[in-house]
Amino acid sequence: MRLLLGSLFALAIAALVGLGAAWLALSRGTAFGAITIGAWTAWPRTGTQDADPYARAIISRSGELPVGSGDGVAFLARTDDTGRPLDGRCDVVLSGSTPQARFWTVTLYDPQGRLVANSVERQGFTSQEIVRRADGSFEIVAAPRARPGNWLPTGGVESYILVLRLYDTPVGVATRAAREAPMPAVSVRSCP
Repeated sequence: MRLLLGSLFALAIAALVGLGAAWLALSRGTAFGAITIGAWTAWPRTGTQDADPYARAIISRSGELPVGSGDGVAFLARTDDTGRPLDGRCDVVLSGSTPQARFWTVTLYDPQGRLVANSVERQGFTSQEIVRRADGSFEIVAAPRARPGNWLPTGGVESYILVLRLYDTPVGVATRAAREAPMPAVSVRSCP
């Protein structure tokens, strides 16, 4: 009897640990094959048939449609280059250039994946409408108050995610370094 109770107890503990680990992996967005360059992270295999089971489960749970590997890749930034979380009450600057791509977009989302609401109803920029410097580089300021130039209003939210989607780009699974894919720097300029 004691052996049976011990076995049932061990089975219950194993089930709880297994289910807890699966829930944690799905709710935190843990998938394999990530590319991290500075503050930016992408999972290029997510939109392919080679996606790992965790990535497939995350996609099924969220209902998102990932960018297919033949179309491009999506990079997410939840922090600046120093690891500080992106705060909508601060002025955050994206500066530099993007990897080679036919077209790209940069968009603000809240942590739940919804567009950040703001009074001017602007949630992002495209490569076609961005104001650039003479050398082709750019600067985008994500801030709660209006700024001259490329301004993305944050609406003063506590936290947000920046998503940079590159379409028709050579950036992919083999990319591992900033020299192969120059990503925009993400830095906090000022914070109250």
